[in-house]
Amino acid sequence: MKTPSLLSLLTLLSLSLITTAPADEKDKKDQPAPAAETPKKPAEKAEPESTPSTVNVLLETSKGDILLELDAEKAPISTQNFLNYVKKGHYDGTVFHRVIPGFMVQGGGFTSDMQQKDTDAPIKNESKNGLRNSRGTIAMARTNIPDSATSQFFLNVVDNNNLDYPSFDGFGYAVFGKVVEGMDVVDAIVAVQTTSVGPHQNVPADPITIKKASVKAADEKKADAKADAKADEKAN
Repeated sequence: MKTPSLLSLLTLLSLSLITTAPADEKDKKDQPAPAAETPKKPAEKAEPESTPSTVNVLLETSKGDILLELDAEKAPISTQNFLNYVKKGHYDGTVFHRVIPGFMVQGGGFTSDMQQKDTDAPIKNESKNGLRNSRGTIAMARTNIPDSATSQFFLNVVDNNNLDYPSFDGFGYAVFGKVVEGMDVVDAIVAVQTTSVGPHQNVPADPITIKKASVKAADEKKADAKADAKADEKAN
């Protein structure tokens, strides 16, 4: 009976605490879950839009480009929510404000001077969708309230199986896509030196900025692939 009591106390003190070490790295210390701060100013929920089963989003960061593939079929709410923020430029100029080696990198909520941005209303938790918090996936950050995710997201740098439904709290963290290009950039981000800024810990000492986030159409991706192929041919 000692374990539940300790877990309850830690939950009250720090939003949430779970074992995030993958099965083959059990010696790693527990890391706090990807908790998002309570939204400053929830806005009215945007009208739903028709979304293809998979959508690509390009994050142009100060460390390099990260191409995401979102799974609108298995995570329609989370995908549309993320796209809404992308399309209105919410992520442009934000930073990866929390990076923890052997765990994840988190962003989408703060400016370079660590000012929290206003968000839309929280969304329903879609963690029970069959998608797992494997290395290279993107998931919604939230508070200890299951349906509290807004704009903040995190990229798993290892297989964080304990974040999967039902997780430690009976809900888990909703995965809604994966990195298809630029995982080396993610690895570079998680390896940077960190510091504390006010109440925030694990903040990159030198800000890592998302310069621009944009939806990348399928034909654009094909055109880029052809251009890369031609460049390779010339190089050879």
